[in-house]
Amino acid sequence: MELISSPVILEKGAPKVRPGLVPGGTLAQSILQAHGGAHIRFDALISHDITYVGIIQTARASGMKRFPLPYAFTNCHNSLCAVGGTINEDDHVFGLSAARKYGGIYVPANLAVIHQYAREQMAFAGGMILGSDSHTRYGALGTLAIGEGGGELVKQLLGNTYDLPSPPETVLVYLTGRLSHGVGPHDAALALCAATYANGFVKNRVLEFAGPGLHELSMDERIGIDVMTTETACLSSVWETDEKTRSYYEAHGRGDKYAPLSAPDGAVYDRAIILDLSRIEPMIALPFHPSNAFPIRELNENPTEVLSKAEQAAGLKNGELVKKWTDKGLKADQFLIAGCAGGGYENILNAAAILKGQSAGNTSIYPSSVPVEAALMKSGALGELISSGAVLKPCFCGPCFGAGDVPSIGALSLRHATRNFPCREGAKPGEGQSAFVALMDARSIAASALNGGYVTGADTVQYEDVRNAAYAPDLTAYKNRVYDGTGHPLPDEDLIFGPNIADWPEFRGMDETLSFTVASRLTDSVTTTDELIPSGETSSYRSNPLRLSEFALSRRDPGYVGRSKALRDQGIYSAVVAVCPGDGSAREQAASCQRVLGGIANVAVSYATKRYRANLINWGIVPFVCTDALDLSVGDTVEIKGFLPALMAGQREFSALVNGQKEMTLTLPLLTDAEAEILIDGCLINHYRKGASNA
Repeated sequence: MELISSPVILEKGAPKVRPGLVPGGTLAQSILQAHGGAHIRFDALISHDITYVGIIQTARASGMKRFPLPYAFTNCHNSLCAVGGTINEDDHVFGLSAARKYGGIYVPANLAVIHQYAREQMAFAGGMILGSDSHTRYGALGTLAIGEGGGELVKQLLGNTYDLPSPPETVLVYLTGRLSHGVGPHDAALALCAATYANGFVKNRVLEFAGPGLHELSMDERIGIDVMTTETACLSSVWETDEKTRSYYEAHGRGDKYAPLSAPDGAVYDRAIILDLSRIEPMIALPFHPSNAFPIRELNENPTEVLSKAEQAAGLKNGELVKKWTDKGLKADQFLIAGCAGGGYENILNAAAILKGQSAGNTSIYPSSVPVEAALMKSGALGELISSGAVLKPCFCGPCFGAGDVPSIGALSLRHATRNFPCREGAKPGEGQSAFVALMDARSIAASALNGGYVTGADTVQYEDVRNAAYAPDLTAYKNRVYDGTGHPLPDEDLIFGPNIADWPEFRGMDETLSFTVASRLTDSVTTTDELIPSGETSSYRSNPLRLSEFALSRRDPGYVGRSKALRDQGIYSAVVAVCPGDGSAREQAASCQRVLGGIANVAVSYATKRYRANLINWGIVPFVCTDALDLSVGDTVEIKGFLPALMAGQREFSALVNGQKEMTLTLPLLTDAEAEILIDGCLINHYRKGASNA
């Protein structure tokens, strides 16, 4: 038993057994087996407007004629950030035309953020949903959901499966106690991230939540913890259901979607986490990761030590965070409560209770859906917040990826949102503009705003906690605005293209001899997908592969695009070398942009997520692994003679010649025969075009 932080205990070693006589399967295993085990067919799909155009274009080019399962498009990412290139509303018009033609669901802009719509309208106990967003998590409702790149959704649209190389391990998250005054779901989530992310304790595993503490949590609290499990690097999550779960489904007019779910006594787990909710304190995750988290109390008691440690973890060298400390505390400049993590009913109710009659300072509120917003209006909470000076914003995901409320240079923004990765606040360090995001729960954000902007834990504020707040959401907006063509495609209707919605370029199959030149070398311990292809202002180019590729690595290696294009124009493939690329978003563009620029390989010590590795393969980029990857430099040439026949024969270890002289061993661990076929064909589109699809 290893004590990582006071409320969180991690147990390794022998399998853990729930009380009972006969060891048996877990709840997660039973759901996975019911959906195909290692070859999964999902019950539904969901995408937002940064990803669905590319997915439809890929599936269309691969031969798709109709959607074979429910597929929803929400418009919560590109709805406010038209900078240039593709006009966002053109994407939305395209999305509606695709929903009509192929039989999908279209949710208009600002009606709901992607994950709240799924919770309210698509999740069901015992089901599985695949989404093209990394925070696809509906485990609190008994739905095992996974976020992947668009290529994996294309496979489902073409009648194929989501394949796992081996059954994922299950980690029991055993909840005890109850949350204390002033402590919210983000506090518990950040404590869990701090205990599990860096050590890889739950990486690519499924979290299963159970225990007496589960029943002490409201549904909004469970949802708020669950959506953040993505930041632990787990594959997915699922929670046991109870009467509170039933009430949630019934309140949303979907009582028939409830089922009692729990693991049998004697269920065997590969690992266990004991999370004592009563010992959770208000937390703050300092830049640049949700796991860089500390109790606010500890920050205020030992500011220099905590801030210096956070700066070291973030790679900051100039004391940027330490400079934000004053004799009154850590001074923040902006406060946001937003999206799928922060914009829930109870979070905003508690913020209103804390700020009642007082100034909210520079605070913006983004509810997670119009039904939630309507309920908050009826409760009077929105009126209280508006009177306090808070600004009500649409149901929009912008603050999570740098397209909403971008702070001024050097500012510190406190956000109840999913991520605080570099540039997630919209800053452009390459142009001399840097800012910082710290993650906190809505309750402590409100307490900090109340305290003049100085970071303050809500446990120090006197107010009445709002928990288990029942409300009857008014779903009329969905009935009046959402187009649902599930099962009723209109094949004779045309797709409507805007001027900057472009088809994918042609990609050729794998050559017999694989040769490439290194175009970028990334030495950070982890490289996020935001660094591979930036979020924020580039969103308006997401539907134009050629234009979007111009932004690849622009914030991390500005010379990469020019080097890759120069090689491509000479008929030479390029590659990216990195330590551990792909942490964070499911956006497939982190891989597809490399392919558009002439990329054929990544050479890495390891890959941060399964989904980034899958994205590489689906776009025909070979995901090599090499412990000596950083021995390669920009400009080095790598050649593997006979690569194609060796790959076809099942070989997974290759001898490469560097600069015509030095030998280097490159491997493809875990590569399946099906994945090898995609690489051989050059990309997923080519693979399906030649008739490999079951559609």
